[in-house]
Amino acid sequence: MTITAVIHQPDFASYLGFFQRFLNADLYIVLDHVQFVHGTSKSWTHRDKIKTAQGDRWLTVGIKKPSFGTPVNEVELAPGTVWIDQNLSLLRENYRKSPGWGEVFPRIEALYGKRFDLLADFNMHFLEGILDMLEVTMPTVRSSTLSPEGHKNELLVELLRKVGATRYLSGLGARGYMQPELFEAAGIEIEWQHFVHPVYPQPFGEFVPYLSILDTLLNCGIAGTRDLLWSCK
Repeated sequence: MTITAVIHQPDFASYLGFFQRFLNADLYIVLDHVQFVHGTSKSWTHRDKIKTAQGDRWLTVGIKKPSFGTPVNEVELAPGTVWIDQNLSLLRENYRKSPGWGEVFPRIEALYGKRFDLLADFNMHFLEGILDMLEVTMPTVRSSTLSPEGHKNELLVELLRKVGATRYLSGLGARGYMQPELFEAAGIEIEWQHFVHPVYPQPFGEFVPYLSILDTLLNCGIAGTRDLLWSCK
């Protein structure tokens, strides 16, 4: 029996290609025990981009500044609702005239409305809400529950073995550091994601790809986003 797994940090409202992987996988291993990366161009766990009249802009989840080395599953959300109000205001300002606004924004607002203490819990709640809109079912297991050992490729193999996965579906960005021989020795096949970003109507000029799934949902509506997602499978 082939079990295909995806391994990724619990990023906030990621882009369409993140969800496309789920159409070709059986399990999502939520990489929540690794170090939280903050303040670099690789910091996607607590933010993603949307499109505005001034160009793309970060939609950011408010967090308490963590100490160096803090794992993702221990990062705390900022108290209060200031960052939530700012996020919702930014969405209203730039998407209130978009075709999907009426049906999608109330659901996004409701997702922001549930309170959490930890970033990972909030992000997973947000993910579940988006998957519900997309009608995609994806079982998840958090890496922190698997007593993981090792780093980089060894860690990935260890996690895959613990869940009984026989195939690892990976994004192309990992090609530069992947060691296929370690997976082969463990009897795990590597499958590379094939995703070509579809073009859809956006306001404010030329199409900008790889924005948050919220951009797709608000511009295309729920049914339109599902159609785009499945067309990329």
